[in-house]
Amino acid sequence: MGTKVSWNFDNLLMGNVGKPLGLTEEAFSGALPQAQRAHEDLMQRRERGDLPFYDLPKRGEIVAEILEYSAEVRRRFTDVVILGIGGSSLGPAALQTALGRNPDNAESGPALHFPDNVDPFEFDALLGILDLENTLFNVVTKSGGTPETVAQYLIVRERLEHKLGDRYREHLVFTTDPQKGQLRQLASEEDIRTFSIDSGVGGRFSILTPVGLLPAALGGLDVKGLCEGAAFAAEEGTNGNISDNPAYRFALSLCLLRDNRGVGTVVMMPYCNRLLGMADWFRQLWAESLGKKIDLAGEEIFWGQTPEKALGATDQHSMVQLYMEGPFDKVICFLEVEDHGVDVVIPRIYPQKPDLNFWGGHTLSELITAEKHATEEALLQAGRPSMTALFPRVDAYSVGHFLMTLEIATVFAGSFLGINPLDQPGVELGKVLTKKRLSG
Repeated sequence: MGTKVSWNFDNLLMGNVGKPLGLTEEAFSGALPQAQRAHEDLMQRRERGDLPFYDLPKRGEIVAEILEYSAEVRRRFTDVVILGIGGSSLGPAALQTALGRNPDNAESGPALHFPDNVDPFEFDALLGILDLENTLFNVVTKSGGTPETVAQYLIVRERLEHKLGDRYREHLVFTTDPQKGQLRQLASEEDIRTFSIDSGVGGRFSILTPVGLLPAALGGLDVKGLCEGAAFAAEEGTNGNISDNPAYRFALSLCLLRDNRGVGTVVMMPYCNRLLGMADWFRQLWAESLGKKIDLAGEEIFWGQTPEKALGATDQHSMVQLYMEGPFDKVICFLEVEDHGVDVVIPRIYPQKPDLNFWGGHTLSELITAEKHATEEALLQAGRPSMTALFPRVDAYSVGHFLMTLEIATVFAGSFLGINPLDQPGVELGKVLTKKRLSG
């Protein structure tokens, strides 16, 4: 087994953090019957096949197909551009940020680009530096009609055909619905290589489908290790003992903090630059899944908890002042790394200057870890709750374990709250109105 992520929730408890935000044992015990029903609901839905994301890590035939295709692409192209937005880009980009510079990923390969917006200046600048003869474009949209992705594709399609003629097909790969949508139709009509997104898996839960696994393989990442870590978390997530199930404990804690203590913001704060993309990915997962006007009973609830990101130690010098002395409405989720894979010793250059010499002999790993623990303790003394996800090291197994844990946490929160975590009606309205304005 690889290096799974471990969680510490102690600094959420009243006995440690105190009032007004600490959670009492009575609050947890009082919520357990409802939490148990949520667990049973998830297990029944999984058994019926309504939550297929649980089983994605074990689909070895898809991984084999992706690895075979990516081996050819990595030899042929110098650049790969992922045309997607939201869940079609955040997850794949987070994987590259976390694992693309891993010491175990030293093999050279194509550079990956994620132009996940339609900013004309940035998109034109990217196209201006690419050699189309050596570039592959991965077009990712489950519906086949995501406005931003379709617009980017049409621009790229025209330029490829102008430059390469009929060979444009060799520079495109589609990731879309297995049966329906415009992209699937185009793939059939124009003979373009296509990978399928599982029909029951939405965008923000799609990181372990070809949406995330294909870019990961193209970037030379350890796709099998990623799936192994996620598979372990999926099995761990079936534990009906709420306190011993990290996904359930994470979700239940945040729900109770929101509803019992008015904590409307959860800040994910990695003390590792490579994990900042994980916080970006989590922001969409938690916000889009649980920010809902209507519950499953059709009642207006306007539930939501705003996920934000911060970077330690950088944001100790910008945001921590607010976290320490601002409103009592935030909980911090630290991401800590035990072994960064490399280290840098701080030299002793000025022995005659005690304030400078103090740092000599220590390492940057020691410093960033000390800063995390100091910030955690300072927040605790100020009565501000926090929790920690500890990565033994940033590798494919631990990242896969972390991602699946939070996906399970999200659907558990939805079941516990009586919210549908799999739809996004507010987003869909924006798409309709965008098209209406352009039709005017």
